[in-house]
Amino acid sequence: MNIAELTEEMHRFVQAKGWYEPGTPRPQTLRNLAISLVLESSEVLEHFQWRNELNDPAGLAAELADVTLYLLQIASVAEIDLEQAILDKLERNYQRTWDRDK
Repeated sequence: MNIAELTEEMHRFVQAKGWYEPGTPRPQTLRNLAISLVLESSEVLEHFQWRNELNDPAGLAAELADVTLYLLQIASVAEIDLEQAILDKLERNYQRTWDRDK
């Protein structure tokens, strides 16, 4: 499955829950989605709090999936071609240097 297909699956799920409907208790605004993305990203950190090793790969996978779903939804709602944005960013990153000593 590619990014576009995953995005469509995500939209089907959100629509099935009624979260795109007016008056929903979970309005899918860019602000709310961005907040949710950060909250889910923070849950990734819980898998490493107080330890250096991964104890629950399935739990981490579920949190990464949540992060990805919010990221896909934000890009879609903001009308951003995420695949192209990623390719553009990678191209820019090839031109960057991170080490000041080099």
